Amino acid sequence: MEKHLSKRTAGLAPSLIREISEQAYSIDGIIPLWFGEGCWPTSEIAINAVSKALKSGDHFYQPNSGKIGLREQISQYYSKVYNLEIPVSNLTVTASGMNGLAIVAQALVSSGDQVVSIEPSWPNIAETFRICGANVSVISLEVENKKWALDLERLLSAITHETKAVLINSPNNPTGWTMSAEDQLRLLNHCRQTNTWIVADDVYSRLYYQGEYAPNFLKIAEESDLLISVNSFSKAWSMTGWRLGWITAPKEMEAVLAMLTEFNIAGPAGFIQAAGSEMLKSGEGEVAILRNRLSDAYALTAKRLTNIPRLKFIEPEGAFYCLFRVEGIKDSLSLAKDLCQKAKVGLAPGIAFGPEGEGCLRLCYAQPSEVLNTAFDRLEAYFSSN
Repeated sequence: MEKHLSKRTAGLAPSLIREISEQAYSIDGIIPLWFGEGCWPTSEIAINAVSKALKSGDHFYQPNSGKIGLREQISQYYSKVYNLEIPVSNLTVTASGMNGLAIVAQALVSSGDQVVSIEPSWPNIAETFRICGANVSVISLEVENKKWALDLERLLSAITHETKAVLINSPNNPTGWTMSAEDQLRLLNHCRQTNTWIVADDVYSRLYYQGEYAPNFLKIAEESDLLISVNSFSKAWSMTGWRLGWITAPKEMEAVLAMLTEFNIAGPAGFIQAAGSEMLKSGEGEVAILRNRLSDAYALTAKRLTNIPRLKFIEPEGAFYCLFRVEGIKDSLSLAKDLCQKAKVGLAPGIAFGPEGEGCLRLCYAQPSEVLNTAFDRLEAYFSSN
C-alpha cells in the first residue's frame, strides 16, 4: 500500500503522546497529564451562545474568512487587551490553531524551501511545514540557570536569505520558554534583512506569568513586515474540543487564505464561531479565572517536582507545562509507559517533542491541587524506589 501513497506521507510518524494515552486510558485510576488541555469545562458563555445560534438557524456555510462578527470581535479584542489596531482584513478565522498553521504552511512554502524551527516544540508545528515540502532545520533550546534559554546568535546565524520562514512558539509547548521582547525585536530586524517570514504560534500568549500577555511580535511589527500570528480559542478560553482559531496576517494574504480555507474545510461551523465571538466579548473574566488557577497549580508543581528524587525541575515562564529532566534516563517513551503501569500517572515522553526533548518528561499541570498532589505522591514513590 505504501507505494500507492504520496511521498509526503512516507516520513510521517504517529504521535507518541497519543500512543501513550491510547495504551493507558484503560488503566484503572490513572491520572492523565499527557495532553495539552486543562480539566475545566468551557464556560457557559460559549455554551449558551451555541444554543442560541443553533436555535436561530445558524446551520449553513460561512464566509471563507469567517463571520464578519467574529472577525470584528477579534479586532476589538486586540484593541482592548493588546492596545493594537488590527483591521478585519488582516484576520482569517480557522478551525483551530492547527488548521491555521496548516493553511499558513500551504500559503508560504514550496518543495525544498528552508524553514527554521526552535525545539523542543510541539511536533505538529514543524511537521505541517515538512508535509508541504519544506526542509526544516532545528535550533535547540538549552538549560541555563534552571530555565530553558535560546542562543539568539545561533538562531540568527541559521536564518539567511535562503530561509523562507522561522517558526516561533512562545510561550512554548512543552518547555514554557518565552521569547523576550528584546530578542523578538532583534529577530524581526534580522528577518527584515533576509526577507524571511516569522510564523508565530501565539496560542499561549495569555498564559504568561509576568503580565497580561507574553511579548508579542504584533506589538513591534510594521504593516510591511513578513509576519503571521496563529492563535486559538483552545487554551486561554478552555475550548480545546471546539476547534476554533484565527490567523493574523498581512492584508494582501486575505484572498489567498480564504481560498485555502475553501479548499480545506470551507470554514468553521457558524454556531462555533458564535461561541468564540461571545467569549471574546464577555469572557475576559474566564481567562482571568484560568490564569489564577494555573498560577496556583504552577506554584504547587514547582514545589513538589523540586523535591522528588532524580527529577530536575526547569522553570517555565508561560503556558501550563513543565518539561523536566530525569537523571539517568535515555528512553523517555519507555519511562512514560512504565509510569502509567506502575505509578498510574500519565505523562508525555520528551522524545515526542524532538530529539532535544529526550531524557525529559512533560507534565501538564492544568489540574486542581488534589489531583496534582496525588500525582506527585505517586511520582515521588516511583522515583524513590526505582
